[in-house]
Amino acid sequence: MGRPLAWFEIVSPDAARARDFYTTLFDWKSEQPEYLDGYTLLDTGSEPVAVGGGIGAARSGGMPPGVLVYFRVDDLDATLAHAKELGGSTLLEPMTLQGDAGTIAVLADPDGNAVGLWA
Repeated sequence: MGRPLAWFEIVSPDAARARDFYTTLFDWKSEQPEYLDGYTLLDTGSEPVAVGGGIGAARSGGMPPGVLVYFRVDDLDATLAHAKELGGSTLLEPMTLQGDAGTIAVLADPDGNAVGLWA
């Protein structure tokens, strides 16, 4: 089995503007849980299995503005090590999400494109 797309993220210097643009353009539903400090969760309305997404603010020293996709993997550390062997690098070390949501990391491919991993 391949590694399916698990999540996407839009990072913008003006997260509210991006939220309004994408939710209006694609008729997506959104919510901003208080515990996520302004981060927007998206419901794309895809059926039968939706790929969820979010919109967050670009932060100094963090992820650059752009679109980030996350792929499901079994082992973050092994995948990051394999990416390094192939000429990639780690942008975000493994980070545990709240609750039982899992763990994420972000790598850069040899061209510098950010790719999210989710286990």
